[in-house]
Amino acid sequence: MNIYFGQFLFSDNKELLNIETVKDFLARSYWASRRPGEIIEKSINNSVCIGIYSEQVQVGFARIITDDATTYWLCDVFIDENYRGHGLGKKLIEIITSSERFKNMMGILGTKDAHGLYEQYDFEKDNERFMKRMPDFIRNM
Repeated sequence: MNIYFGQFLFSDNKELLNIETVKDFLARSYWASRRPGEIIEKSINNSVCIGIYSEQVQVGFARIITDDATTYWLCDVFIDENYRGHGLGKKLIEIITSSERFKNMMGILGTKDAHGLYEQYDFEKDNERFMKRMPDFIRNM
């Protein structure tokens, strides 16, 4: 999958990922700051990943864990601080939730501070930290 949004490329091609960029951002995050680099690499290898690029510089990322039938876990979502405010986070979540692969699965995620973003894409708070999104075929009944 390659989708252009203005000057930005959204791609699930793992060969384009800059693993060091992902590691550096996650090292600064509240949720993965203590995760070793080799664990980050293994998690990328065993997940669906979407990178966001501006002229071949990686500026965003999301990792999706799934059974490809009923459920996906959306995690490690980030937009580089220098590229926020361009709608990249919204576009990333739109791409994931509207994709043929994920739209009919339950989506789950954890966040401390981005509930408003995910609520725009039909995720609902399950408690203070977790959110879920019912599959399209259930929500559209």
